[in-house]
Amino acid sequence: MHVGLTYDLRDDYLAAGYGEEETAEFDRISTVEALEVALRAGGHRTERIGNAARLARLLTAGRRWDLVFNIAEGLHGIGREAQVPVLLELYGIAYTFGDPLTMSLTLHKGMTKRVLRDAGLPTPAFAEVARLEDLAGVDLPYPLFAKPIAEGTGKGIDGASKLRTPRELADRCAALLERFRQPVLVETFLPGRELTVGIVGTGEDARALGTMEVVLLPQAEADAYTYVNKERCEELIEYRFPLAAADPQVATAERTALAAWRVLGCRDAGRVDLRADARGEPQIMELNPLAGLHPEHSDLPMIATARGLPYADLIGIIVESAARRRGEIPPLRAELLHADPDPA
Repeated sequence: MHVGLTYDLRDDYLAAGYGEEETAEFDRISTVEALEVALRAGGHRTERIGNAARLARLLTAGRRWDLVFNIAEGLHGIGREAQVPVLLELYGIAYTFGDPLTMSLTLHKGMTKRVLRDAGLPTPAFAEVARLEDLAGVDLPYPLFAKPIAEGTGKGIDGASKLRTPRELADRCAALLERFRQPVLVETFLPGRELTVGIVGTGEDARALGTMEVVLLPQAEADAYTYVNKERCEELIEYRFPLAAADPQVATAERTALAAWRVLGCRDAGRVDLRADARGEPQIMELNPLAGLHPEHSDLPMIATARGLPYADLIGIIVESAARRRGEIPPLRAELLHADPDPA
């Protein structure tokens, strides 16, 4: 197949004047290169597209692909991860990973938790603070944990994210509201093991690939897989790969993660992040339907490698899953795609 690659390259945004933190989720050129090698090893022809704006220009110029391998995160807004999927659905082109609904829903942690809760899946009790006046309605037992409602890569999470008093909660929410300009998610703090479950496949064909446990070393920021801990993971984090067959807590986490994956309509491959509560029950923190794919540093490929699945084979599984959707959505007819605006 002719496979296009959509992505946000971190160096491009840094060169344009954006900051380190706001581009933290974007990809290195080494990830794009690794994807190209894996796709070509599978017999595919690749073409670099780039970000959503460049995709839009190429589509209007008439460029097409058999499949788009999409890892573009987008820069601004709750719907930023849906930008590429929306464009591709408009033109009837199949693509990897979640559709616009799933990508927008899962980025908003509060909305995700509402769906999970309605489905009877375990997730910690929470409140949303969109303005400081909302603090009066937070009725949760301390300690609590606060983070931006729609960020990834640990952005807005540090050693002070665990909160023990109303004063700490108010100060933290004020700082996050000012810094990120979005609501704050406040949750019951989970003191147990942190587990990341890798998933491959779609719907009933989905399966748990394996689990990675995140263990904070003594020199790490305490209590959470923070932005700093992720950026300096080689010195601050130990990664373990427990087997569900030998670890009942991991087995529960994998069953829970798979159920959440299906409920939220995630596709092809990704991750579900969980942490155990005081009783040892794994609770869903969030889902990542657009997981990082650096072959050595990203969680999902690390889980695959630990389970004996080579990187090229992981990418092959993703492509095979996505390719089944080719032809599902017909493009708009040409007369609509190229019509002039109605002067009325």
